[in-house]
Amino acid sequence: MKPRLQFDPTEAVAHLRKGDPAMAALIDRVGPFDLEMKPADSIFEALLRSIVYQQLHGKAAATILGRVLALLEQHGGPTPEALLKAPDTALRGAGLSQAKMLAAHDLAEKCLAGVVPTLRESRQIGDDELVARLTEVRGIGPWTVHMLLIFYLGRPDVMPTGDFAIRLGFKNLLRKRRDPKPEAILKHAKRWQPYRSVASWYLWRSLDGDD
Repeated sequence: MKPRLQFDPTEAVAHLRKGDPAMAALIDRVGPFDLEMKPADSIFEALLRSIVYQQLHGKAAATILGRVLALLEQHGGPTPEALLKAPDTALRGAGLSQAKMLAAHDLAEKCLAGVVPTLRESRQIGDDELVARLTEVRGIGPWTVHMLLIFYLGRPDVMPTGDFAIRLGFKNLLRKRRDPKPEAILKHAKRWQPYRSVASWYLWRSLDGDD
């Protein structure tokens, strides 16, 4: 299922332009907002993908994910129930490390327990509560949830200060000599609210082409 943005991007860009001259200049340089949303039929599937991709290069992770999803198809599809039915030896054979297998099991169990909401349920839950609930899953930290909020759920006001590229983009935006602390980013980003996800996208894009 292809997700949709939960806000009007034209309105968001206009707000950023009006509230921050530095961001307005960056928008002019980068061009139109064109965030590429990632398809997922469930939060389980999205987080399973995140677990598989941790600490791996894209091609290797994509290969392992493909094997895991093919294994789950043998047990009914990409669902928590299928993951728990799949033998540990098969999951390891698909390429999951012991740590990732345990994280995947914990994800499945917390989905079935209701800790991890369904996509429909997530629409009624605020960002902070989603971060709190999803980080209860083994191997899932705030950064992973922030990426889910932006790229899978299309939330408008996420500021992932734990992301290295965001910190570097912010440093370049304001021509800072020292690396910014999260508190400094959040303070400046108040002028970007309620569209900090869009500002984050522009900070990421500002680094395109950098070594």
